[in-house]
Amino acid sequence: MSVHLARGTRDHLPTAMRHRLAVMDRLRDVFERHGFAPLQTPAIERIETLLGKYGDEGSKLIFKILKRGKGAETGQCDLALRYDLTVPLARVVAMNPSLRMPFKRWQMAPVWRAERPGRGRFREFVQCDIDIIGAGSIAAEAEVMSTLADAYDSLGLADWRLRLNDRRLLRALAESVGAGDRETDLLVAVDKLDKVGRDGVDKELRERGFDDDAISGVWKVLEVDTTDRSAVLEHLRQTLPGDDVGTAVDDLTELVELAVALGVPEDRIVVDPTLARGLDYYTGPVFEVELTEGGIGSVGGGGRYDGLIGIFGKRSVPAVGFAVGLERLLVVLEERGQLPADGDGVDVCVTVFDAERRLDSARATATLRSAGLSADLVLQPTKLGKQFKHANAIGARWVVTIGPDEAAAGTWALKHLETGDKVVLPPAEAIAHIRLRSDG
Repeated sequence: MSVHLARGTRDHLPTAMRHRLAVMDRLRDVFERHGFAPLQTPAIERIETLLGKYGDEGSKLIFKILKRGKGAETGQCDLALRYDLTVPLARVVAMNPSLRMPFKRWQMAPVWRAERPGRGRFREFVQCDIDIIGAGSIAAEAEVMSTLADAYDSLGLADWRLRLNDRRLLRALAESVGAGDRETDLLVAVDKLDKVGRDGVDKELRERGFDDDAISGVWKVLEVDTTDRSAVLEHLRQTLPGDDVGTAVDDLTELVELAVALGVPEDRIVVDPTLARGLDYYTGPVFEVELTEGGIGSVGGGGRYDGLIGIFGKRSVPAVGFAVGLERLLVVLEERGQLPADGDGVDVCVTVFDAERRLDSARATATLRSAGLSADLVLQPTKLGKQFKHANAIGARWVVTIGPDEAAAGTWALKHLETGDKVVLPPAEAIAHIRLRSDG
């Protein structure tokens, strides 16, 4: 039979997996440093938990799971793979009212979407989320922005910028063109601006029933020079209707001030009225991080979603969060030659000189591992030359060989594969030597 992967999925072989884990480790370190705690939720949710939370467009992309037994024969579904990590988090908070607030959590886990695969876009991918639950203050957004700024900096990305908008301003935009009842249609079209351009957005708006006057009104608001943040905010205050507009503009102004105070570079923050973030559950500020070089675009996004948790329970709980796009990050880091090398290979490969030395080699392997070093024991001994090739192939930095002379003297023959340097030392000194050279 012919063997193929499902479209939009990938295998991650050891080298690629080490890079993924190294990136995730750096993100986790930043998240923990900012006071976020780990959380894990199931990959499978009850279908009613997910449906209706992402709007019509998002709900179409949910991978549904057939019922077992007779239900499967009629196409009935009662479970689904999670579409993101935010709705499961909302369920967790609703089910655990004793959680101490504000609750700051991080989670890194795969999610699934039945969409068309593309560059940096997959049907199965890992999201790296941070959320703050139970804080209605705009300071929560500022804390999230500060965390993600440190996260992208930790990966050596110098060209990130943070785009800001507010869902209340987008709602006012829809009302200003007489489309208050079709806000989602408007946002879905505008959200594609970076992919299809203005002409593509115009085309989609027409297909969704917007006339030329409405489309012209949309661009009257959205076409503005974003290099002057204060001018953009004043433009929005003056051109959009509704009491919420002034509050949203004031919130964004305060948010920028707080984020800068928390260490976010002011020149990285852009107020962009075209930023839509189409998911239905957003209620306030929305933000997105994009890379300005290489055409990769967005590498993460989020915002405030004060109404979501209340759907699952009797209480309304404020919330704000952000999801880092791991897959796109890895694509751009690889293209730029910036993938972290942390954790590549093993510290030591232990050869087996001959059958009589097998136990000596096994004991040496156990000693190395007990000392906190990673060690690989050759399991199928061949000629030493082939064992050294194996050590190179697995990325070992050192090779330990115990021949008859070393066994008699209670020593190890130690070779550094990169430099070719060789020493013969007792085990404790050999381990100290490995550590010294590694630190140096």
